[in-house]
Amino acid sequence: MSVTVALAGAGTADELRSLYEWLFTEEELRGRVRLVQSPPPPGALGSVPEMLTVALAPGGVSAVLASAAIAWMRHRTGEVVCKLTRPDGTSVEVSAQRVRGSDVAEVRELVAELTQMLNDGSGTVEDGSAGPAVSSGQ
Repeated sequence: MSVTVALAGAGTADELRSLYEWLFTEEELRGRVRLVQSPPPPGALGSVPEMLTVALAPGGVSAVLASAAIAWMRHRTGEVVCKLTRPDGTSVEVSAQRVRGSDVAEVRELVAELTQMLNDGSGTVEDGSAGPAVSSGQ
């Protein structure tokens, strides 16, 4: 199963490259993360990163992805929203602003919720200020 990771906010292309590099440093994710790029717009010299795809497998890879994504977001200085989407359309959005203000217990809970959503698509729907927003469907 592959999960897509999209970002919203200022400097999205650079932030996607940064997240790609961050995830690549995780041994369990190495070789599982791919940067999806759109064709260059007319007159441009290069392609633009659009999203990441991450191939998940049994054995804790979902937990590694959730932990690494949250750790990366805690280091963002701007407002970035990360949306992870399963092939069945179930998705979760997490705000960097929300993550930066979390204590250790809240981060652990968030990682557990993200891992559960990535593994089986279940999760609780909460508003963006209290936790991840999980939605099912398109």
